[in-house]
Amino acid sequence: MFRRMIFAALILGATPAMAQAPRGPVVLAAASLQESLNAAADTWAAQGHPRPVLSFAASSALARQIENGAPADLFLSADEEWMDHVVKAPGGRIKPGTRISLLTNSLALIAPAQSRVRLTIAPGFPLAAALGPNGRLAMGQVASVPAGKYGREALIALRVWPSVEGRVAGTDSVRSAMALVSRGEAPLGIVYATDARADKKVRVVGIFPANSHKPITYPLARLSASTNPDAEGFRRFLASLQGKAIFRAYGFGTK
Repeated sequence: MFRRMIFAALILGATPAMAQAPRGPVVLAAASLQESLNAAADTWAAQGHPRPVLSFAASSALARQIENGAPADLFLSADEEWMDHVVKAPGGRIKPGTRISLLTNSLALIAPAQSRVRLTIAPGFPLAAALGPNGRLAMGQVASVPAGKYGREALIALRVWPSVEGRVAGTDSVRSAMALVSRGEAPLGIVYATDARADKKVRVVGIFPANSHKPITYPLARLSASTNPDAEGFRRFLASLQGKAIFRAYGFGTK
């Protein structure tokens, strides 16, 4: 009996170490990539790899985390400017030769699914009137969140920004902006077209002309602090034909 108790104790003591599975690479990704990147991570894991650990937020917030030394392996930004910010950060935060432009997107004007608002997006279109007397326009913070920056640029190009500038409900990410519209707290919002596909409680009123804002591109890079052995493999998978097909299934364009 004594020998059996010692054997059981040894097995139990070894269990945590034996059960500890390898950890996948940590990926910091723009909030608009939640569904598509989770699908890509699932596919990668199904091929026998440890599933990547995904963390989603506004690209601006993620870039600052990286600048401050956050431990991660890959960064997938919703615009080139925040990737540039990371590249220029002291100490060299990106592994040379790993940065690529991976995805493209469109910018959409959305409303709650039950809304009857109809607008044609064109120069001078009556956006302020469509908001009603007290309604606000939900969009990412225009000074930092990529979707907000693209949105402001488009509204300036279409000559309607002055009419709505004081009525913007700025949020910390594009998904937060969409949530305001989804819950009916804002009559209209500006998000990526792929975001609108992810929430049945919103509908697309219109797509902004591509020439009204800078091209929306998502750069991907491996971070110089990366030590995970699967990081480079997952980066290459995302850029592969199989990886790009997953993103296209969620409405993204690929480079």
